[in-house]
Amino acid sequence: MKFERIPHSAPMPTAERDAALANPGFGTLFSDHMVTIDYDEAKGGWYSAKIGPREPLMLDPAASVLHYAQEIFEGLKAYKQVDGSIAFFRPEANARRLNASADRLAMPHLPEELFIQSVKELVRTDKDWFPTVEGGALYLRPFMIATEPFLGVRPAKQYKFLVIASPAGNYFKSGAKAVSIWISDYTRAAPGGTGEAKCGGNYAASLVPTGQAFAMGHDQVLFLDAAEHKWVEELGGMNLFFVFDDGRVITPPLGGTILPGITRNSLITLLREQGLEVSEEKYSIDQWREDARSGRLIETMACGTAAVVTPVGKVSGPAGEFEIGSGGPGQLTMKIREKLVGIQKGAVEDTHGWVMKLD
Repeated sequence: MKFERIPHSAPMPTAERDAALANPGFGTLFSDHMVTIDYDEAKGGWYSAKIGPREPLMLDPAASVLHYAQEIFEGLKAYKQVDGSIAFFRPEANARRLNASADRLAMPHLPEELFIQSVKELVRTDKDWFPTVEGGALYLRPFMIATEPFLGVRPAKQYKFLVIASPAGNYFKSGAKAVSIWISDYTRAAPGGTGEAKCGGNYAASLVPTGQAFAMGHDQVLFLDAAEHKWVEELGGMNLFFVFDDGRVITPPLGGTILPGITRNSLITLLREQGLEVSEEKYSIDQWREDARSGRLIETMACGTAAVVTPVGKVSGPAGEFEIGSGGPGQLTMKIREKLVGIQKGAVEDTHGWVMKLD
């Protein structure tokens, strides 16, 4: 699809931008431009692809997204490679997952090639927005919202797909302590719900329990299954892996209530290449506590696009707390994180075809 380019009349001044890129934080600084593509069922689908200034959206007060929450999104990063080029990590997987989320929320598919074209167009336009801080990347947020103005419970017939970019620092600080997590009494997702879709409602539901975890001094919240409230599922925004002293690694299975993380999928492959036995199986909170206290469990790692791979050191809940290993980053966690980041940044050979260069 051909993109119409709309000139930016007032981009951020270079000196101001460069100062901000030296310490961008995460999710609060945004680049100058954005991509928009419209969809109308009556017009035959997607049309009017544009790249122009990042600016407020004009939405009718009756827009369906505001009343019936038809909204989905993705998260991926563009990286500066060691050779100076720019690349993405498995963007086609993000495109597929966006469409899987669209299926669950009765929204239209966006062609995968158009998804990839969109993120490439934005990064090509805002290539000067890469942060200069070590470990920095350009975080990309593609998302789709229902824009048709109507009040009635049915799928909308008009949508808008957008991509914005946020320069991001290193979410995981080198040498930082392992994270502490709180076991929530709240449920994130139930069988038959939207747990495996990347939609805003799932994250809205996690805000209260996440706030409780923060208030008690923890870094993340852990959700258990809805039916029995005993099986470990995932954190507020990350999947989990458990490493045992006999070389086994397990991760909770996908079953409709857990987001199928792209980093999770990548780690399964990389861990198996290390000669480890990796299985997807249920793991109870009681077993986790027992294995940690006995020493059978030696590491727990959390993973996601933002945090990459993060060690979990302490788990707390109404029944008390327990520590994993020494309470600090484990050797395998740091080793596998280094390999994954190395692939993403071109320092380690990509034998899986995961890295897509910006042409």
